[in-house]
Amino acid sequence: MKSEEIKQMVKEKYSAIALQEEGDTSSCCGATCSSDEIYNIMTDDYTGVEGYHKEADLALGCGLPVQFAKIKKGDVVLDLGSGAGNDCFVARAETGAEGKVIGVDMTEAMIERARANAEKLGYNNVEFRLGDIEHLPLTKESVNVIVSNCVLNLVPDKQKAFSEMFRVLKAGGHFSVSDIVLKDELPAELLTVAEMYAGCISGAVLLDDYLKMIKDAGFENITVQKQKKVIVPDDILEKYLNADAVQKFKSVGEGILSITVFAEKTKSCCDGNCCS
Repeated sequence: MKSEEIKQMVKEKYSAIALQEEGDTSSCCGATCSSDEIYNIMTDDYTGVEGYHKEADLALGCGLPVQFAKIKKGDVVLDLGSGAGNDCFVARAETGAEGKVIGVDMTEAMIERARANAEKLGYNNVEFRLGDIEHLPLTKESVNVIVSNCVLNLVPDKQKAFSEMFRVLKAGGHFSVSDIVLKDELPAELLTVAEMYAGCISGAVLLDDYLKMIKDAGFENITVQKQKKVIVPDDILEKYLNADAVQKFKSVGEGILSITVFAEKTKSCCDGNCCS
């Protein structure tokens, strides 16, 4: 698929999720491809996490990036792909009333749902902006910390996304991102499946390539803070692979990982070439 086709498909999938009633979601990345098995492929448990509000949790994540983000009181925090506001509200508990949290999402229905949640909670220092991660609606060097939860794998031009992250971070700022990456190449049959892309599988890239893109964007002190294996249930694989291919995938591959990555911007944007 072309870049714009991918974005449109993701918008449609996630708009449908945003319009669902609370508790009416089930899918790969939390909400896009159903399975007859009882399972939860990626999501981590937010129970007991300060700032967590169940009504803002659509079970779309693959980690707990805010937990690793080293947010300080008064920080300006940016959440990429903010959905219904779940990680923004958790980040607000870290940055405090004196800080600010900005959520960016390209899906209008998600922005509306997140704003309604913030209004209900009475949070006047949490803002949601409609925007594209490849062209962030923020000025350069305007945030201290970036978080994101299972979203960058959906972005067609990931290198551009990391460059935009570098642009909007202040010197000395950092990010903590949970995402899906691959240890092994996926079978060709899975790479072209829109459902698997929206479920955060087909859009994933190899771990080494992912880390290289972060480095190439100018970040330093890159650290994988957490990783766990993602098991795709047989009844999903069998929709796209024959029996032999399923067994081969499970024996040699199945190298799908949920990771949380940390990296720092140690130099000013204008020390490099990202000021345009």
